[in-house]
Amino acid sequence: MQQLPWLEPGDALPDPASAWGEHDPVPGLLAAGGALDVDTLVHAYSHCVFPWFSEDQPILWWSPDPRMVLQVAEFKLHRSLRKTLARFTQTAGCEVRIDHDFASVITACSQSPRTGQSGTWIVPDMVEAYMALHRAGHAHSVETWIDGKLAGGLYCVGLGRAVFGESMFTRRPDASKIALAALVCLCRRFQVKMIDCQQNTSHLASLGAREMSRSRFVAHVARAREQQGPRWHFEPVYWAELLSARPSGPT
Repeated sequence: MQQLPWLEPGDALPDPASAWGEHDPVPGLLAAGGALDVDTLVHAYSHCVFPWFSEDQPILWWSPDPRMVLQVAEFKLHRSLRKTLARFTQTAGCEVRIDHDFASVITACSQSPRTGQSGTWIVPDMVEAYMALHRAGHAHSVETWIDGKLAGGLYCVGLGRAVFGESMFTRRPDASKIALAALVCLCRRFQVKMIDCQQNTSHLASLGAREMSRSRFVAHVARAREQQGPRWHFEPVYWAELLSARPSGPT
């Protein structure tokens, strides 16, 4: 078993290929320590590394192999969600906003209970770090608003055409799914090929996400981060990227 590198603030992250493998204690773990400043986070995401840790742990850096990704062309718009979107787009007071209230979105994500988890990985230091990343123009919120109230949403990191999903929350039925569908529409509109989902879950798989080798994902991000990114603003016409296509799969 290889020893886990310990980083001091300002130290460069190791090569993602050196992350612990399937025969190590925690597959995908790359390093511990370091800092959560904007430059370090941008460098990390540019090289397919992300932080994930609990409040009683040091900063832990991850680069899992394989990587769960959603190819936006393969997003499964099930009939039930199609009906939800059709109602949403035709109902007064229902809209999608981007970066209108990032702070409320990440705070809500940090407070949302997770199946099988007693706490949250979005600890106060992470909230502060991603708020700074948002102010620097690299972190974005996609928000579902109903009758002037924030009903659900998600936040992500965007570097050029490399988009990394982070977390979502909902206060109304399907509100987080509406936000994800809006992000898919935005990505399709601006030729963003995939959204990183980090870890494999049955929920993500049901929406069309699948695993990709780390080496292929690293190669994709290296290209995508250098390309002109999307305009982080949502227009209702973008819904046509999904709603003009035929339904996929059962309810």
